[in-house]
Amino acid sequence: MTVRGNLLVFGLGYSGRAIAREAAAAGFAVTVTSRSPNGEPDVIPFNAAEAAIAEATHIVATAAPDEQGDPVLARYGQAIAAAKNLRWVGYLSTTGVYGNRDGGWVDEDTPPAPQSPRALRRVAAEAAWGALPVAVDIFRLAGIYGPGRSMFDDLREGSARRVVKPGHLFGRIHRDDIAYGVVRAMLREAAPGLSVFNFSDDEPAASADVVVEAARLLGVEPPAPVAFADAAPRMSPMGLSFWAENRKVANAKTKAALGLSWRYPTYREGLVGILREEAGGR
Repeated sequence: MTVRGNLLVFGLGYSGRAIAREAAAAGFAVTVTSRSPNGEPDVIPFNAAEAAIAEATHIVATAAPDEQGDPVLARYGQAIAAAKNLRWVGYLSTTGVYGNRDGGWVDEDTPPAPQSPRALRRVAAEAAWGALPVAVDIFRLAGIYGPGRSMFDDLREGSARRVVKPGHLFGRIHRDDIAYGVVRAMLREAAPGLSVFNFSDDEPAASADVVVEAARLLGVEPPAPVAFADAAPRMSPMGLSFWAENRKVANAKTKAALGLSWRYPTYREGLVGILREEAGGR
């Protein structure tokens, strides 16, 4: 197989590992950084990435910004801007940058309206990455789920809650669709400049509906419904911030631009796929 390019993935986390696997299957030579490498092939320490940056034709950044800003740009911003082989950068952001829309739709052209410190930091990181003199794709991710990070795990642990808040819908994106979409973006011919893609599935849905469907697939009784007003006093600040925002994320422009259909267009297919992978299939 002809090597399509040298991909450097910053972050060996849930999404980063899936992107690395998908890109390798597509013909890229892949290097991944980790803050605690454990001897895995092609994994290098985060603080020793200079040579990989110099060789990279493509870079994907998966780390969230902190109070000091984007950790990759803070450490390597100058090296990345000066990398002579680099022609494309992808940054994993969040649909949280759109803020609360009271249930209304947003799309790739909707201006961000961040309403939390986390979302404000994301918007700043998007702008910092977008200033690079190459093609930069911003991937705004909906709620990430997949094997090991799904409602099945909560149901098995007995921690699942079927919170009901009428009219509150949100999108999700399966881990493997993140990887699929990122690699599709890498494979296209993109001119220097900034592009925004919404990685959200085709059917915004209520959290309670996902709980019920996951329980059905497992053959167990779903937890009893709990009104949001009754559940809220026991929620964490993170949980409350999630429920405070309500928007539906459109993805038609993203799918048209990248020429794709999601492998898991709704949570139903995604849940079935997780069970299939748990059973040893793909």
